[in-house]
Amino acid sequence: MIIEHAVQIFAFVILTLMTLGGGLAVVTSRNLFHAALFLILSLAGAMGYYVLLDAGFLAVVQLLIYIGAISILILFSIMLTRGLMMPGQVQRNEQWWIAALVVFLTFVVLVVTMWQTVWPIADTEALRAPNIAIAQLGAALVGPYAIPFEVISALLLVALVGAIVLAREEGNQPARADAETGE
Repeated sequence: MIIEHAVQIFAFVILTLMTLGGGLAVVTSRNLFHAALFLILSLAGAMGYYVLLDAGFLAVVQLLIYIGAISILILFSIMLTRGLMMPGQVQRNEQWWIAALVVFLTFVVLVVTMWQTVWPIADTEALRAPNIAIAQLGAALVGPYAIPFEVISALLLVALVGAIVLAREEGNQPARADAETGE
């Protein structure tokens, strides 16, 4: 029992370092592509939290939707829009210190609030997620929740097509106009 608890604490510390380190690297990385990769690392740490909490379904959702779909969409968007940016343009914001000050003040408020709050100690057995079979969830998604599920999938498809249209290279449009006029 003590060894299992120690392993959970060790895993929690590793996941915390992974999540916070990835998040810090996202906001401090000068390369946008590297920042997106660090975002994947941070989201993988959040997925590990779900595994520790014995919420397997949420871990799979985190893996498939956030890491598998949204992060890959971000990476594709970066790769498709790189040609639209000027090569000599510096990716730097001169007002970074304002953001750093806001983050620091938010951190101070959170720490002070955390130390001043009286936290009730609850029975950990009551905090466990209900045991719902994946088959029941699948039946619900094709049964009473089929319409909202399909609407969300159509919305995601429209967002993906819109991102592709917006990320199209601008250089192709004048070539078409020249071909139509014969110039």
